[in-house]
This record gives sequence, C-alpha cells and structure tokens, in this order.
Amino acid sequence: MLLADLARTSAAVAATRSRLEKRALLADLLVSAPPTEIDLAATYLSGTLRQRRTGVGWRSLAELPEPAVAPSLSLTEIDQRLTAVSELAGPGSGGERKVQVEALFATLAADEQAYLCALITGGIRQGALDSVMLDAIAVAADVPLAAVRRAAMFSAPTGPIAVAALTGGVEALAEFTLVVGRPVRPMLASSAPGVPEGFAPLAGAGAVVVDTKLDGIRIQAHKDGDDVLVFTRSLDEISDRLPGVVQAVRALAATSLILDGEALLVEADGRPRPFQETASETASSGGVSAQPFFFDLLAHDGESLIESPGTLRWERLDELVPESMRTRRLVTTEVDEATAFFASVVGDGQEGVILKDPTAPYAAGRRGAAWVKVKPRHTLDLVVLAVEHGSGRRRGTLSNIHLGARDGQGFVMLGKTFKGMTDEMLAWQTERFRALQVEDDGYVVTVRPEQVVEIAFDGVQRSTRYPGGVALRFARVLRYRDDKAPGDVDTLDAVRTFLARG
Repeated sequence: MLLADLARTSAAVAATRSRLEKRALLADLLVSAPPTEIDLAATYLSGTLRQRRTGVGWRSLAELPEPAVAPSLSLTEIDQRLTAVSELAGPGSGGERKVQVEALFATLAADEQAYLCALITGGIRQGALDSVMLDAIAVAADVPLAAVRRAAMFSAPTGPIAVAALTGGVEALAEFTLVVGRPVRPMLASSAPGVPEGFAPLAGAGAVVVDTKLDGIRIQAHKDGDDVLVFTRSLDEISDRLPGVVQAVRALAATSLILDGEALLVEADGRPRPFQETASETASSGGVSAQPFFFDLLAHDGESLIESPGTLRWERLDELVPESMRTRRLVTTEVDEATAFFASVVGDGQEGVILKDPTAPYAAGRRGAAWVKVKPRHTLDLVVLAVEHGSGRRRGTLSNIHLGARDGQGFVMLGKTFKGMTDEMLAWQTERFRALQVEDDGYVVTVRPEQVVEIAFDGVQRSTRYPGGVALRFARVLRYRDDKAPGDVDTLDAVRTFLARG
C-alpha cells in the first residue's frame, strides 16, 4: 500500500463532519490494506508513527526536495527508512539524518510529502484520530466494538489491535490482557461547568466520590519486584526523569502493582508549585523533587482490578499506599458538601475536582460519564492581534487567533487559540479579520487591534516565548464582544494576578 492511499483517505476524512462517514472511510482503507501493512495503516491514520521519536522536527522539514512525479514507496519501506533515521546517534548523526530525510522525501509525491510532514510533526488534523479508528476497526473486521475497546485498554498502539481484529477476530482480541510493565490507556473524565451540574447525574446511584484534581502530570506507575516503570498520559516511559517517584513506589509493600496518579512539585506547606515548574523539571532527568499522589489501583499482586468497582479499588489503594502519597477525597450524598470540598481544594491551589461513580469499573482509554471533572473557569477580555490561515477542515478560513492584553498604550501577546470556535464563528471571524487586515504573509494575518474577544482559560503560567512573560493555559473562545472597545480589555498586570494565585 502506498502512502498516497492514506493521504487521500485522510483528506476525505478531514473533509466530512459525519463520524459515521469518517468511520466508513477508515474501515474501507483497512480492509484494502495488505495483512503485513494493517498495523502501519492503522497507526498512520491514527495520527502517529511507530517510531516514538525520529529526531526530525519542523525546522528539518522547512525546505523539502522536489516531489516525485508518482508514488513508489510502500508503507513498509517508509517505516523501515524512518526507523533507520530514528536510530541515528553520535557524532555526525545530524548531517546523516538530514541526508536520509531528504532522500526519503525525494521519493514521495506532493500529497505524500505533505502527509508525512504532518505525521512526523504531529500535525494530522482529520478529526478522526484514535477513537474513530477503534470504531473503524470494529466495522472493518465485523467484530463487536466492545471487544475492540477492551483490547485497546491493554495496548498503547492501535496498530496491533487492528491486526488482531482483521486477522484473528474476537479470539485474537481477547488475548490482550493487563500486564505489569505494559502501560494501560488512562481513564479520562468528561467535563461539567460546576459541581451541581456534575454531581446530579451521579447522585442517583447513591454516594458520590469527590477526588482532588491535582495540577501535575498524569503518571502510571508499574512495579514488578524491585523494577519500577513510570509512564505518562501519552504512555511514554519516563522512569529516569522521576527517580523520586520510582523510589517511593519501590518502597511499597507489594510484589507487583499498577497505580494511576499524578506527579508534581509541592511547597513545604503542601501547596502545589505552578504546573510549568513540574513540567519543566520532569522534561529531563533529574525530577527527584516531584512527588507522586495516587488516586487509583489497577492491579495488585497478580490480580487485575480494572473491572472492579471503584469502591474496591480505592479501598485496596488506601490499604497499600500511605495517605501522604494519595489524593484527598470525599464521599458524600450532599451536593453542598461536594461544593464546599471543591472550594477548599481550589483554595489550596489545586486544579479542581473529579466527581466519580464509586460503582464504575476503570474504563481505560475512554472519556465517559463515570468520571466528571470540574475546574474553576476564569475569563478575560482580550484583543485579537493576528489570526492564522486554517488547515485541514478549516482550510479557507482564518482560524487560530493571537491574543493580546493591554500594556500601557499598547498590547502584548499572551498566546493563541482555535478552541471553542463554531463553524458560524469561523465564517464570521474570517470576514471580520479580513476587514481589519494589515498584512498577510501567507501564514499569519496581522490585524488592527480592534476586535475584543472573551476567553476562558484554566490558568496562567510563566513563559519566555511571549514578551509579557506569561501565557494562558487551555485558552478557548467564549464569544466576541462587540460591546467592548480595545481600551476595555484586561491588562497584563491583571493577567499576572492569576499567576500569583498559582
């Protein structure tokens, strides 16, 4: 199979908003893939490579050779050449990597070049990554979706699941099981705007567990004897970056276990340090100061607890892990009590709470109704300084907006976002910002700073990237404010007060 086949399918998937049509397009591609390339086809169409790191980034791909007239390389050949690139190391490896990458791209047609660039840099925007791919695998193999999702809980990459489903059916999928040392896809939470809204659907079953949502990095710790491995939310192994976590888990009185939690830096009084500091320390070896705080137990001494109710998992967790290494939680039937706990947690500097159904199993890899996260929503009125040309489904629109706060007589950039925009909003802002256009370099359209936008965000962090020294975390558009003038937007000093609160 040629990469061009995947590029065409990906473009078609990106062009439709229908989840059913996306699923059908992906399923048709998987059915047509040779058995030896099912893994690669599913992996690439999920937006990833089999090589976790290639050493190739945007800068390396800024100037590509002339594309080939027609496609020629199979997926297998491309994978082999990317593996060779990823294995380059030592003196002279940079130069050799450049030579090999240029040689690879010279064999690709224009659409293949664009698609592989997006794969390497994480830029696939087809609105159908892993979740829709699992649906497509079930359709292509004519197996129950539940069987595919169950297997996905125990396999970080999607490719092997596709191979098992299409070549061995339900029986092959059933062979995927929980194994200590192999990361489990983390259970995810849906969102609610407030505690009452998140609490009500869960309260029908009785008590609700209100767990502290820490502002750290998600970790999954595996212990097998004295061997300890720590994985991130994206299932990358980072044990060498968190020696303090490894040491703490190794000391627990268990032969084998799998724990779910967070790692973060804390002050002497127990308050969390800013998320950026935790992320910075754990980005490379030396994160000895980061402390683990666990909130779930998935396996213990040979017993899988994945399908056990939360009450049992948390009871076993409390018996095994000392309180100093657990997140604080409340069990209650009263929404007012849950709301007070939320206020207390936020007052302590934490990110919010997770409301949990105590009867639910651990739904690995899924974002369902059994866990609901609630975080305080901060908002700012900011001005749009520039906007970027859209790509993928947003091609032809002006999409990603650059956000500015008032600083003296001018404005200073705090970051950018495309989150929260409806199709109607995209159409409106494309026309609006064309009218305000000052310059268009083909990528960024600089505009007169006149349009005010209301932005929701989760926090503020220090940043060397922007001149104001701060940036917004998880910024998303709420609405455009035609009732406000640029002089009414929030100041840089006001933004910095949120940093002080962290």
